[in-house]
Amino acid sequence: MLTISNRGNAMPSSPIRKLVPFAEAAKKRGTKVYHLNIGQPDIETPKMVLDAVRNSDFKVLEYSHSAGNESYRKKLVDYYASVGIKVNHQQIIITTGGSEAIQFGFMACLDAGDEVIIPEPFYANYNGFAVAAGVHVVPVTSAIENGFALPPIADLEAKITSKTKAIVICNPNNPTGYLYSRAEMEQLKELIVKYNLYLFSDEAYREFCYEGEQVSAMHLTGVDEHVIIMDTISKRYSACGGRIGALVTKNQQVLDAVMKFAQARLSPPSFAQIAGEAAIDLPADYFDTTKAEYKKRRDLIVKRLNEMDGVFCPNPGGAFYAMAQLPIDDSDIFCQWLLEEFSHEGQTVMLAPATGFYGTPGLGKKEVRLAYVLNINDIECAMDCLEQALKVYPARQL
Repeated sequence: MLTISNRGNAMPSSPIRKLVPFAEAAKKRGTKVYHLNIGQPDIETPKMVLDAVRNSDFKVLEYSHSAGNESYRKKLVDYYASVGIKVNHQQIIITTGGSEAIQFGFMACLDAGDEVIIPEPFYANYNGFAVAAGVHVVPVTSAIENGFALPPIADLEAKITSKTKAIVICNPNNPTGYLYSRAEMEQLKELIVKYNLYLFSDEAYREFCYEGEQVSAMHLTGVDEHVIIMDTISKRYSACGGRIGALVTKNQQVLDAVMKFAQARLSPPSFAQIAGEAAIDLPADYFDTTKAEYKKRRDLIVKRLNEMDGVFCPNPGGAFYAMAQLPIDDSDIFCQWLLEEFSHEGQTVMLAPATGFYGTPGLGKKEVRLAYVLNINDIECAMDCLEQALKVYPARQL
């Protein structure tokens, strides 16, 4: 009898996408579903970015350099300089989305059986990339009560073993929206130096900080060999389907190893590199407008959530996600119930159960992640649905 590999069986389902069949069934019944489960912005991809692809003129859609087009990497040098990161184009490898940057980083730097420490809740797909690489995720729990701030350094240090090779952070954070402070980043710096660890920093939401500024791992001094940035244009320019990201590091050994993985997959997508290159030429005020829109959405969704009886939602400092604690006993069951059994005026809301963002079994049962990627009117309607749902939910916790 044919069998599936242990790796295939261990691969976790996406907490963001696993309820899609129930959402599709709800739509077939005529129910309108507000998607707050996934970070797919409704803000239009900039016209000049799309026009660059539409107006591209070539006769053969050929492979690019395995590291990505040199012209794109050189323009990215200027982009990174604008946010205080000094690199050259040879220290940038273009990847198929930020996902491939994460996977290449894990595969190049970690052996099967090695451990990575990640503050939880964390981006759920880190688990999947770790399984693919044979790496073990060691979670350290942060608390909703303080907005999911970095856990005490002593807690992280207590998890370090001879197998620990890296710490992974996302700043601003997905799923919590927490923005790590300079002091917290400096604490992480001391830890990676003390134990000779890599620091993987997922900076996909760099532009979306609402109180304070993003401190990149590459703003830290004296740790160039330790730091690896994973980046993407997906959220920055509302171009999720382009699947273009970047791995950035000054560690030449890591670059050499990652390049072998990049060569094995041949090249990143050509059309999306054209889009990414055009995006760097957007007006300087482009992010002012988009950030202001996301801040309005954040303020609304946090206000509405905290006005609901029994709900608590800390105010996220960045990205476009919020984590809320609800008066429920099982977020997986509740989120499925919203799609299968509930509707309010012919509408319902799709949320992401928080259990999939934790590595520690049993955590996140009372929490959900909400992506405030819809317009203000849709967020109001979605919150109306959620408020009514909590009033009639059979398993509501009093």
